[in-house]
Amino acid sequence: MKLLISLVGCAVLLAGCGGALGPGVAGQTGPSVSPKPAASPSPSRPELLVATTTSTQDSGLLDVLIPDFEKKTGYKVKTSAVGTGAALAIGARGDADVVLVHAPSLELDFMKQGNGDRRLFVMHNDFIVVGPPSDPVKIKGKPVLDALKALAAAQAPFISRGDNSGTDVLEKSLWKQAGITPVKPWYVEAATGMGQTLQIASEKNAYTITDRSTYLSQKSHLQLDIVNGGDPPLLNYYHVITVSPTKFPKVNFAGANAFADYLVSPETQKLIASFGIDKFGQQLFFPDAGKSDPTG
Repeated sequence: MKLLISLVGCAVLLAGCGGALGPGVAGQTGPSVSPKPAASPSPSRPELLVATTTSTQDSGLLDVLIPDFEKKTGYKVKTSAVGTGAALAIGARGDADVVLVHAPSLELDFMKQGNGDRRLFVMHNDFIVVGPPSDPVKIKGKPVLDALKALAAAQAPFISRGDNSGTDVLEKSLWKQAGITPVKPWYVEAATGMGQTLQIASEKNAYTITDRSTYLSQKSHLQLDIVNGGDPPLLNYYHVITVSPTKFPKVNFAGANAFADYLVSPETQKLIASFGIDKFGQQLFFPDAGKSDPTG
């Protein structure tokens, strides 16, 4: 009887030890606890208004960056993709929290007027001249100013965006540098975005100036070839600008700074550098955060 009682006692003790260690886990000192998932970021003002140029949308870059930013920060972004002039006008009314644009002369005016708080160098790509595959004016490979002079002399059909966008500002500057004032009927202002301008030029067998990224993203639907590119005057610089909370107290300044910081972060700069390589076989944008800004 004493032996039986002793054996029962040992069995109870072993059962208790097994419960403390957990079922079948040797050396575990307490009950198994599943790790809690990381809490999602929860900004106090999650809605963020971003005004940007059409090239960031038409190229597909926004489709990569915005979801990544939202996932990492908890912000919900509403974008207005218009020409740079229109994007800056939205910011100048306080109707956007942050702008991502590519017209340095307009951007500097925006800052001088007190509309912006931070202006950061994000990336660059380049503009190109595109035209009919047959290149009837034979401007392929010429310096861009010589190419424009040849187009004007031949009165070759040319479609301009005509919308005060970054592309439009650059194009008008190039004509001025070439000493030419383009006129109708050969010069037509479409007053529309880059994607639509390319479609019109393709349909009209005309020339136009575009950013390389938008052209490559739509190339398969166009009857247009690159006839000029690579000249220094055709470099295209992008900046992010947070709208001034001093002038516009209602802007989401915390969200704007989060977006600006995201764009210039090392992880995002790598994302920008890799964008387009898998689909187009070449880099569409070149990251510039932290580099010397040639636009001032």
